[in-house]
Amino acid sequence: MTTQETPSPAAAPFPPVLTRCADAETCADPSSVMTLFADSDGTADGFTSYRSTFAKGAVGAPAHFHTKATELFFVISGSLQVLVGEEVTVLGAGDFLAVPPHTPHAFAAAPGSEADVLFVFTPGMGRFDYLRLLGRVMRGEADPSEIAESAERFDNHYVDSPAWRAALEASA
Repeated sequence: MTTQETPSPAAAPFPPVLTRCADAETCADPSSVMTLFADSDGTADGFTSYRSTFAKGAVGAPAHFHTKATELFFVISGSLQVLVGEEVTVLGAGDFLAVPPHTPHAFAAAPGSEADVLFVFTPGMGRFDYLRLLGRVMRGEADPSEIAESAERFDNHYVDSPAWRAALEASA
């Protein structure tokens, strides 16, 4: 019988990450509270993770895509309406979704529901500044043009989606 040697921590692509809930930064806008857990340091193996709690009827993100990151969604509770490509569906508690790069997607609390969702981006890109910017724009503290100007920096590219517009209009 052979035993394997325990790998050296120096062989890991990044150090272990532990964020205690009590220590996590929170950002809020009129429709959601985001708890920021871990942000990438820009390495190819990094990731970004945060939790968003959406109020009933809250609109999350408009249709957009990422060129580098896969975005992972895990619904902790409630229901999340999502666009993936041109299909709109509802995710419930315990559902998981992985959206690969270049795939248009959007999300909002499902009609009549709140949603509590864990998000992970891999590789990460230091997205916490983007989330902070969104909050400032939604509170009227920053100009919306700053979001468009940050598309490359945060790998967040907005697109038009008639399917998503129709879904939001139907739930209004």
